[in-house]
Amino acid sequence: MKRIWIAALVVIALASGCATSGTVDMASPDGRIVVAFNLLEGGQPVYSVTYRDTAVITEGKLGLIRSDAGFSSGLRLNSVTGPEEVKENYTLLHGKKRDASYHAFRYTVHLSGASGEAMDIIFQVSDEGLAFCYKFPGVSEEIKYITAEKSSFGFAEGALAWIQPRAKAKTGWNQSNPSYEENYLMEVPLANVAADTNGWVFPALYRSGGCWVNLTESWPDWNYCGSHLAKGEGANEMMIAFPEPTEGYTGGSVFPESKLPWQTPWRIVTMGSTPGAIAESTHGTDLALPPAEGEFSYAKPGRAAWSWALMKDGSVNYEEQKRFIAYAAEMGWEYCLIDVNWDQTIGWDRIEELAKLAQAKKVGLILWYNSAGDWNTVTYHPKDRLLTHESREEEFSRLESLGIKGIKVDFFGGDGQSMMDYYQDILADAYRHKLVVNCHGSTLPRGLHRTWPNLVSMEAIRGFEYATFDQGTADLVASKATTLAFTRNAFDPMDFTPVCFTEYDNNKRVTGNGAELALAVLFLSGVQHYAETPQGMATVPDYVREMMKEIPVSWDETMFIDGHPGRYIVLARRSGNVWYYAGVNAQKDTLGLNLKLPFAGGISGTIITEGETLRSFTQDTVMPDGSGMATVQIVPGGGFVIRFEKPAL
Repeated sequence: MKRIWIAALVVIALASGCATSGTVDMASPDGRIVVAFNLLEGGQPVYSVTYRDTAVITEGKLGLIRSDAGFSSGLRLNSVTGPEEVKENYTLLHGKKRDASYHAFRYTVHLSGASGEAMDIIFQVSDEGLAFCYKFPGVSEEIKYITAEKSSFGFAEGALAWIQPRAKAKTGWNQSNPSYEENYLMEVPLANVAADTNGWVFPALYRSGGCWVNLTESWPDWNYCGSHLAKGEGANEMMIAFPEPTEGYTGGSVFPESKLPWQTPWRIVTMGSTPGAIAESTHGTDLALPPAEGEFSYAKPGRAAWSWALMKDGSVNYEEQKRFIAYAAEMGWEYCLIDVNWDQTIGWDRIEELAKLAQAKKVGLILWYNSAGDWNTVTYHPKDRLLTHESREEEFSRLESLGIKGIKVDFFGGDGQSMMDYYQDILADAYRHKLVVNCHGSTLPRGLHRTWPNLVSMEAIRGFEYATFDQGTADLVASKATTLAFTRNAFDPMDFTPVCFTEYDNNKRVTGNGAELALAVLFLSGVQHYAETPQGMATVPDYVREMMKEIPVSWDETMFIDGHPGRYIVLARRSGNVWYYAGVNAQKDTLGLNLKLPFAGGISGTIITEGETLRSFTQDTVMPDGSGMATVQIVPGGGFVIRFEKPAL
């Protein structure tokens, strides 16, 4: 009763739109989430968030600094309007949920600075969490510059974090950082996280006040830099940070700049009593722009064969790629990726031959490109062909004429505003030539795949390739798999390039075969590039190959079943009338789980998991009892996939 009363009180108090002082409470539709906004003495805007009456964000700071004016102190509260009901139903081409819906209350806090210029803070509170952004409603012909953002998130005492460090720009292999490719810190006390780092990337997971919280961002328009998190002034405080000065397109802007009116990206806080609230949520795409006008039916999701994952540069030759095209066709996969240096090791004439061969086998070719520019020293080819609209038009026209279906663009240069514009420019030009796009060595999608459905994936993860490079990363694959549904892969497609049943050349694979199979279900990507080779796939049982032929990449529904980030996970995903349950155990002991399955007794499923060793398989039948429960055992480093098919009515 209390929560209902709070929500009703907000409506009454704000209906007049004349609140000028004191705390302003803003509630979610169900009343469980309440955001309290206030101006401290000195006109500093702050907020706090409670979930079911428990403090989750005890105090967060708000505000911006523009080069011509400050909007973080000395502010006056003119009025608050709302709640305005926001409802939207939309469809995603690929992801955890085809048909998504969003329902929130919008509140707009109207402020003015010392100079009298207006700034609004827009809050949208849904049952899944909070989103806020800033808006300058005025009109200007001159460009305005934001030099700093003061937004922060002060979590409750004892908060824990699952966060990925941000690498310093222009470091690493061929100066290719930052590329969001570091290993996560798992379940660390936030108070112990060092302040003198390069920061932490989105999305970031926290446990605060008994509540699970994911922080990320999404754009109402791409007229801002990509931001990340840094340690704030408080022990449990994180704050928004901007890129380094070197993270821009050559000669382009790094920090935010725009004419007015101007709306900044959404800061998104997703929360729930279990981590499943995040795994099931579409909050990150709810706030993204709808697709640009046009027809995107050509941008089909699918699976891809890919030689480079295990065979590296030497595999990019005509005969090997011909074999991988045949492999994709045999598996019923929609694509085959031809990776680095194809213009030199295969050449355009033979690429045309491969394209015709692929078309005959109903396989679409994707070709690799270097983003080029002066932001790194990577020499892989083709390069310098995507830097301008004119060069892209020439290149993409040629690809379209050959029937090429997509491009993979690698080694971007950071999160500066001009670099963000570069992503959009590539996507817009690729759209006109009916090309899907996969970005590697890249930033986070931030909901961009909703706006541009031809964006089928982005890397932004320390993925499979690193497991073949060093043992430390290989050791962490299982624990990472149990975490990514709540972090990097929570809202956006992720090209981890999963599934390897064979051994690595240089170090030891730690995950079991069942776990590797599970990754095909657990990880979301519009085009899922599988690491396994034709010769490796030929060694597994027929029933495994058949499942690898069937597992989709787009889902109608996703359910969190059980799990704890970094320890274990079980998710269920539905495509049509078929359910796939997938789980991974990253702990040192065998895990016994009593799972709620989609159908009560009478409808059996088929489970594939490890056999007597981690490198073997076994297949069995799973029969739920009358209440729909069944017991599953997962060995350390192992996993499983259960397939249920609901009979047609």
